[in-house]
Parts: sequence; structure tokens; C-alpha cells
Amino acid sequence: MSEPDDLTRQAHEELRSWGSEGALNALDSLMWRTERPPSDSWTGVVLDVLGTSPSWEHMQAAHRWALRLVPRFGEKVVDPALPTGPPRWTPDPDFDLDHHLQHVTLDAPGTMKQVLELAEQLGVRPLDRGRPPWRAVFVDGLEGGRSAYLLQAHHVVMDGAAATQLFSRILDRAQDAESVAVEEPAPRPAVNRLQATGRGLAWQGSAVPGFVSKVADAAGKAVADPLTAWNGAAAYARSVARVARPTPSAESGLLQPGPRTTWRFGVLECDLADIKKAGKSAGGTVNDAFVSAILGGLRHYHAEHDAELGDVPISMPVSVRRDDDPMGGNRFTGAFFAAPSGVADPADRIRAMRERVAQVRAEPALDFLNTVIPFMNLAPTPVVSTAITALATSATLTTSCWPGVPFPTYFAGAPFERMFVFGPLPGTSMCAALCTHVDTCCIGINVDGDVFPDTDVLWASLQKGLDDVLALA
Repeated sequence: MSEPDDLTRQAHEELRSWGSEGALNALDSLMWRTERPPSDSWTGVVLDVLGTSPSWEHMQAAHRWALRLVPRFGEKVVDPALPTGPPRWTPDPDFDLDHHLQHVTLDAPGTMKQVLELAEQLGVRPLDRGRPPWRAVFVDGLEGGRSAYLLQAHHVVMDGAAATQLFSRILDRAQDAESVAVEEPAPRPAVNRLQATGRGLAWQGSAVPGFVSKVADAAGKAVADPLTAWNGAAAYARSVARVARPTPSAESGLLQPGPRTTWRFGVLECDLADIKKAGKSAGGTVNDAFVSAILGGLRHYHAEHDAELGDVPISMPVSVRRDDDPMGGNRFTGAFFAAPSGVADPADRIRAMRERVAQVRAEPALDFLNTVIPFMNLAPTPVVSTAITALATSATLTTSCWPGVPFPTYFAGAPFERMFVFGPLPGTSMCAALCTHVDTCCIGINVDGDVFPDTDVLWASLQKGLDDVLALA
């Protein structure tokens, strides 16, 4: 057995603070309150492919160890009795690992398609909101002596960057690594609905004076220089309009909104070095090349159906996470804009993508969601849900791209080979997520099965779109 080194001990110590915040932040609160699965879901699925198949006992032991290291996964969300403030995390006194962790053996031949079908079924199953918002399935019997691990988690638990923080610290760096002894964590304070309501009132008492002070300061500046204040307010309002409602594009008869109740998962992968070269060849980034590949795939899909495709409205999370932010949770805002799917040439499409992303990142109102959400959360849930649905359905496609774990790791003694993330469809018909793993780009795609009934054609089209971009390398 390999003795744990100082780096491993430090990583485990850092995980003590992963997910340590007692209250949901404004964005998390909004996602928690407005979820109506599966059509309006904020729950995603992570698929990890393991090179071997650890024993069920080893997998259970790994989870018990991880729960001591990261207490967040033993906590549930408590809503205040009245919408006075954010929901709060509290330890689940009835936590039962057997409820959250299941074991499935695939029937022969044990293909990746079978795993994806299992993941699809898991994705649309609502989580129990009275328990910690996650469940996992260990899947053995995958061809080649491999296995898979499916993790279904509500978005309030973590975003992509938080997942990388977690996996890069909790997974072993050696196959025969000896587990570091972990003591039971100090009990976190329990909170019930009435206490959450009281803390919400206290939050308002501290937040409102600060808001009033900012308003008074702005009013003072407006009196001193009304023209500048008016121009600034008007410019910000125009920016909000551009960010919240992308430029209208030609509608596609193939991409009409669907019910989002049937999820279909597909996967693509490529070498990180190749897609990086492809993006750089056209003056773009990995993200620009990735999104351009997805857009190219949609072009191929439309060509298969003798249909035209113009620019499609897209939503893209933009990280606002700072180095000094607590680990875990969510730190992002949403950017909405028209993606250049109407551009036929892959290199030109990457260049257009770079320009449009740069434009939206420069918008003064890029982070407007995190500005208005704290006050939206004080409104009745139906009002908030209507507003968010209207915003989310303004996009057809959601894409996300972030760096994953950059070094080889092991899970319960098995090589951790791939990690595909399937995001939810809160108003969109497709969600494509790229997460790097060591030197591989793992692309997970979730689509509305009613919008894309012929997914075999879609997956082949998306592969063509990726091949077109990689050819630039």
C-alpha cells in the first residue's frame, strides 16, 4: 500500500471546507425554488468510466470514508416556512447510505449504450427533496472488465469548477493508495423551517440597510450629475436587454421547444491538444472550438433533414468564481447570445464565436442575474418561476466548458478514465458540456428526445461537426 503523502493530506484537509456555507446563495436558492422536474430540472448526471471493476464492498467503504471527509453530502436543504431568505443546509438525522448508493450489474454484452440508457432513466427521476439531493449508482458488467459510476446531483450541490475541486482532492493518485484515517466531522448546527425563517429575517435586517445605502449613494450622485447618471442607467438597461434576450435569429423548424421530459444522452471525446490547436489556428480558445463543433453538428443534422439553420440562441454559464471564494457550491452567471451556427466554414465559425463571446463578456450587465436574484427570491415562487422560465426558454442550446482533473486518479482502486457530465434542460432543447480529464476532452450531450427523435442521426452529425473542427489542427 502507498502511504499518503503531504500533498494528499493537504488536499483532504482542504475538503473539510468544501460545501461549508450554511445557506444557499442567491443563485442556488433560485434553482432550488423553481425546479419542477423533469421539464424544469436543475439536476444533472455525471458518468465516470472506471478501467476495472472494484468490489461492491470497496465502493461502499469509499463512500463512507468520503462522507466523513465532505459532510455536505450528508446534508439536506431546508426551506424557510415563509420566503424571508434563502433555504439552508442542515445535517440529515436520518441519513442512510443505502438510499443514496445503489448497485446494478449490466446484462451482457455490457455496452456503453446500456450505461447511457441507465443514466437517462436516472436523470429524469426526481430527487427526494427531504433528503440530501444526490444519488449514485455503481454499474459493473461493462465490457472490457470495466465499470461505471453514475452520480445524480442537484445543481445546488456544485457547479463544474466545484466538481473539479472535489474530484481532484478526494480521488486517489495511486492505485494502491492507503486511505487516510478521517475522524467523524464536528456536528454542524441543525436548522428547521422556523429557524430558517428567523435567519432569513435577520438576513433582511442586515441586507436591506446596505441596499438602501447604495440607493441613497446613487441618488446623491444622480442629483449632483443627473445627465451622467441617466446615461449610465440607460446604458446598463440596454446591456441588460442584450444579455437577457439575444438577437433574434431565424427559427428552425427542427428546434422548436419540446416538453423536456424525455432525456437522451450521447458522448463524444477528443484529445485536448488537438482541439486546443484547432481553436488556436482560428484565433480561438478550446471553448470556442468546442461550441463551434456543436454548432457544426447541428448544421450537419439540419442538412440530413434538408433544412436550413441560421444562428441559434445560446445560453452559456460564465464563471465568476474568485480564488478566495469558499470551495463547492455555484459561482457563475448566465450569458445569452446568438451563436454563429449560420456560419458554414469551421474556422470562420470559431472566429465569429470568439468575437461574440468577447462582446458578451464585456457587457456591463453580464452579471445582472446575480444582482437581481436576491430580490427575486423574496417574491412568490410562481412569479419567480414564470420569470426564469421566460429567460431560460430564450435559448435553444446550452453549452458549458471547464477544466477537469489534470492528473491520473483512482476511485476505489479502479483507474478513473473518463468523466462525462450531462447537464439538465431548463428551457433548452440541448445541453452540451465539455470537461477535460487529464489529456482528453469528455463531451456529454443531453437532448430533448421529443425534439430530436432520431438521436442516431444527431450523434453522427455532432461527430462530423467535431471532426470538421479537429481537421483545423
